[in-house]
This record gives sequence, structure tokens and C-alpha cells, in this order.
Amino acid sequence: MTVPPFPTIPALHAAYAAGQDPRTVVAEAYRRLAAVDDPGIFLALVPEAEAQAAAAALPPFDPAAMPLWGVLFAVKDNIDVAGLPTTAACPDFAYTPTETAPAVGQLLAAGAILIGKTNLDQFATGLVGVRTPYPAPRNAIDPAYVPGGSSSGSAVAVAHGIVTFALGTDTAGSGRVPAALNNIVGLKPSLGAVSSRGMLPACRTLDTLSVFAGTVADADAAFRAMLGFDSADPWSRALPVPPAPAGLPPGLRLGLPDAASLRFGGDGLSEAAFAAAIADLETLAEAAAPVDFAPMFAVAALLYDGPWVAERYAAIRPIMETRPEILHSTTRAVIAAAERCSAADAFGGLYRLAELRRDADAIWERVDLLAVPTYPRPQTCAALVADPIGPNSELGTYTNFVNLLDWCALAVPGRPRTDGFPSGITLLAPRGSDGLLAALGARLHAASAGRIGAGESPVPDADPGPVRARPGEIELAVVGAHLSGLPLNHELAAHGARYLRTVATRPEYRLYALPGGPPHRPGLLRVAGDEGGAIETEVWALPPAAFGAFVAAIPEPLAIGTLRLADGSAPKGFLVESAGVTGAVDITQFGGWRPYVASRSAA
Repeated sequence: MTVPPFPTIPALHAAYAAGQDPRTVVAEAYRRLAAVDDPGIFLALVPEAEAQAAAAALPPFDPAAMPLWGVLFAVKDNIDVAGLPTTAACPDFAYTPTETAPAVGQLLAAGAILIGKTNLDQFATGLVGVRTPYPAPRNAIDPAYVPGGSSSGSAVAVAHGIVTFALGTDTAGSGRVPAALNNIVGLKPSLGAVSSRGMLPACRTLDTLSVFAGTVADADAAFRAMLGFDSADPWSRALPVPPAPAGLPPGLRLGLPDAASLRFGGDGLSEAAFAAAIADLETLAEAAAPVDFAPMFAVAALLYDGPWVAERYAAIRPIMETRPEILHSTTRAVIAAAERCSAADAFGGLYRLAELRRDADAIWERVDLLAVPTYPRPQTCAALVADPIGPNSELGTYTNFVNLLDWCALAVPGRPRTDGFPSGITLLAPRGSDGLLAALGARLHAASAGRIGAGESPVPDADPGPVRARPGEIELAVVGAHLSGLPLNHELAAHGARYLRTVATRPEYRLYALPGGPPHRPGLLRVAGDEGGAIETEVWALPPAAFGAFVAAIPEPLAIGTLRLADGSAPKGFLVESAGVTGAVDITQFGGWRPYVASRSAA
């Protein structure tokens, strides 16, 4: 039985279910690494015999209990793994930790198999991937281009199909730029959603572990295995991050950079590729609006001016003040800029960020998510030799502001450039919206009709199959202001609800606009025979405790009953008592609450 060309989690688990031995997968990973012959990918490799022993020690195959059973991964070498050296690409700094970072421990507990630690821009300072005293990893698609950083080795390892996923870190785009340059997915979680203990900081207030994978689904699976509050990590947050909805919520409002905010450095191929990706995206979202990115660009300008370059200095202060000669020359030059920053300058930067954050967050009143190029244009290794700073700065045009604004991000490959080099598009949303980005990102990646990484494996279809609640969830059909984009939808989100599908009722209901109370009260009444009509609903899934809390707040004459839907399902849903429609306006002819509201707005 052969190992899948690209070892996605579903492909591996299908092979394991059919009797594949995970030790065969381990052997193939080491064979692929040798075939690639790139000494810059790994800084520390687990001996193959140890990885084979880890595979042999797995309990019987049970992907429900261990969702990453037999899945190989790598870790960026600024994240601790007990017994393996942590260098941060600075040999004179290296130490061997005795404890494994909790996030890595959670992956191992989920059945994943670690094969090594990967190269990076020294102390995670850079977006190019070549600021390392070790051999720099080669771009998996075209070695003339930089691999992207700082998580260069992690991205290249995934792009070659050596591992299914790899951990990076992300402060200013290090989990996104390398993904785009190597034709894979890069997931930048909401800050604090994953424990950062055991990760060497670059900017402690901005850092997060990130995930590189061949598909959005695999990146999300690894993220979910690490997700959780860590009371021992002062930067961890008990942040609700609902899982990816099975279907896209209707009425998604997409924001795009306006003409003045599009920057491609004069590269027409990158500009055309982004336009093609947006054309795909606009088939998935129902409305798109131009957005002025001036506030975001102003935020990005703060990153290496003031508090945050000083924060990088603080992270390695003993080295800067006693042994600066051990640093890569460009790393030292970038971080030394902090020596010109006073405490007053630092506070000035914080105050300016607060002002700009207010302007930037106002965007979410008009749109649900943003789509940007992951970088303006790819940069060549030759360009970095001529100018070590300028090309790096340009790569961060659409990434540098995200962590400062406390947003989440997902980078996916779009349609390739006409010269064959990959092109990336990044989806952005407010913190906690990781699941929504995953749902849309998977569909956008599938629409690219491309290949995964440097191989020939096609991007899998994003069709989620039957859109039903998971075991232990309760389906709830809503018909009024709890619909996506309407005034009370936030109540569902607050209870951790997960959108499933949009479907009409059977034609045995009448819809009323109820008198009294707020103006957003519909009433759905079941009637006899052929006296009703088909009314649009949205079906959401809630955990039982959340369902109970939600139902407890429903005022009379509304109630929860069982609805009969056109797809044959019978979820719980909003109904109105027959006495409650006295004096109400029958609006059944509109077919749903949303068109009724639209008609009132137009009147």
C-alpha cells in the first residue's frame, strides 16, 4: 500500500483504516526529505528509528479519540520540544529544553508524530526566510525566489509533502507569507487562542503559533487540537472560537482593498492573479465593498517604530547588550533600531495604535471579512542580496497590521500567476472568527483548481457533504431577526451556535409580522392542508446547554416547537401561538422575513 502523494489527514486516515502501517508513512517522509536534498529545511531531525518507535507505540487506530493519529508534523525551531535543541537560528544561543511546549504536547496527545525542528529567520525577525547562519531553505516551487519567513523551513517541509502540517509562529506575517510563496495554507489564529508557553517571543504581545498545511481542513484540525485556555500563560485568553460552519452563512459581506489600497510593486502578473482569486471569491460571498486601507497601513508603519521593535529588543536584551556579535547582521540591525526609542516614544506608539485601531475596527460595521493579497509580489534571492531590508518590508504590506489589530487571518493559494508561480490571498476577520475563515477559505482554495505545494496532488473538493448537526448538538431553525446579518444574530454567536444550512419549510406554514414589542418579531404558524406557504429558514447547531439558555430567553407569544423542512429534516424552531397572531400582518407572500424587511426598507 503506497503513501498518498500529499499526506492529507483524510487520505492518511483512509489508508490507516485499510490497514496501512504508520511506520511506512514515517519511512516515506524520511525518503522524501532525502530526495529533496535541501539541508536548510531542518535544524534538528528526530532520528528515523525514534519516529518509527513513536509510530509503533500508537494505540489502535481511533481517529475519534486521536484526531491526528499517525499524522506527521514538524515544529519551528523557536518552539520548545524536550530533548531537541532550540536555537532560534542562533547557534551561540542554543539550549536543550526539558519541557515541551503545551501546544506541541497537545498535538502529540492527539496522535501526531514529530519528525523535527525547522529553520527560520533568526529570532523570528524577517519575512524572507534567509536571515539564518545555516543554509537557507530553498523555495519549494522555484529556488530563485525566497522561501518566505520567518517560518521558512516549516512551509517548505509541508510544500514538499514531507509532513502533513508544521507549526510556525506569526508576529507580522511569518505564518502567512511563507505559505503563499510555497503554494500552501497558512493559518494565523486569533491571539491567545493557542498557548504560547514554550515559544521564544519576538513580540510577546503579538506572537502566536501558526499552522502550515496542504489544505484548510488539515490546518484547522491541527489548530483545534491545540486550541484552549492555558492559565499558566499570561497571554492566553479564554476565547470562544466556534468551529467552521458546515455551510457559508448567507449574505456574507466581503471587503476588498479599494484602488488606492492595491499595491503590487508594478508586478502585473501578481495583480492579475489577485483579480482572478477575487472573481472566485465573489461567487462565494453575496456582496463586496471597497475598503480604504489607510488606517491599516498606518498601523503597519508602527510595527518597527516604537513599542514593538523595543519589544523585540527586550526579548533578546542580554544578547543585544552583551553579545551582539553572535547575531545575524541584518537581525542585529533591525532590532538595534530600538536603541533610538525612548519610553515616551513607546507610549506615543501605543496611543497612536489605539486611535488607529478604532478606525480600523469600524470596518466590521460594513463587512464581515476582508480579502487581501498575501504579499504584493514575490521576491528573488538576488533582490535580497542587493537590499536585505526593502524587499522584506514590501512582503509585509498586507500582513504587518493584523496582529496589532487583534484580527485572525487565513492565507490560501489562489489561482497561480501566468508564469506558473503561486499567488496567495489572505482572508481577515475579527478575533474569534477563525471558523468562518476556514469555511470560506476551504471553498476558495478548491475554486483555484490548483495543486498542493510543489507536488501534483489536486486540492480536494470543499463540499462538506450532508450539512447536519454533529452528535450531541441540537438543530435550531430561525426565521426572523436571528438570521445571518440581522440584528439578533449575535445572540446565536454568543451561545456558540454553528451555521448549518438555509432551507425552506414545507408549504404548511404562514408567516406573520407580530404587533407590539420590537419591530423585528416574526411569527411562524403551522396551518392545515394547503393553506400555507414555504418559508425560508436558517438552521443552526447548538450544544444542549446553550440551546437551553437560548430557549429560556424567548418571550411569549413565541415558542419552540418542531418544524418540518423541505429537506426532510425536523429541527426545533421558532413558532408562534395561534392567539399571538391576532392583529398581526400576514406576510407569507414574501417567502421569508428577509425579503419582507427589504420591502419595508425600499418603501
